[in-house]
Amino acid sequence: MTHIVCPHCQGVNRVPERRLAEEPKCGKCRRPLFNATPIALNGAGFERFITRSELPLLVDFWAPWCGPCRMMAPAFEQAARRLEPRVQLIKLNTEEEQAVAARYGIRSIPTLILFRGGAEIARVSGAMDAAGLVAWTTKQL
Repeated sequence: MTHIVCPHCQGVNRVPERRLAEEPKCGKCRRPLFNATPIALNGAGFERFITRSELPLLVDFWAPWCGPCRMMAPAFEQAARRLEPRVQLIKLNTEEEQAVAARYGIRSIPTLILFRGGAEIARVSGAMDAAGLVAWTTKQL
């Protein structure tokens, strides 16, 4: 069983690994656990995902004023379609969540951090295209 945090209600769901590709739904809100789109989170939601999800999490630390961040956003969405359900993709606005960005030592954006089991396993800064995002993430896992 794998614990997955719902992107809609943030309920924690237990899903058998063999059923991840079968479009599982949340036991609490009945909405899909995977939407093939990045999940925009605030600080509290980010903490819930980091501490409760057993899936790898690819987090895009970005800001609305950042040109490269805006340029990479469509590629990050394309990567979500290709990486789910193996990886959940998350966007965290560093302008709104400065404490979280400081805790992870975000010095430049966009910065991508790959987490597994709540621990950082890889990091890269700079914009990438969708193929680069998928290749980098797959290589790290």
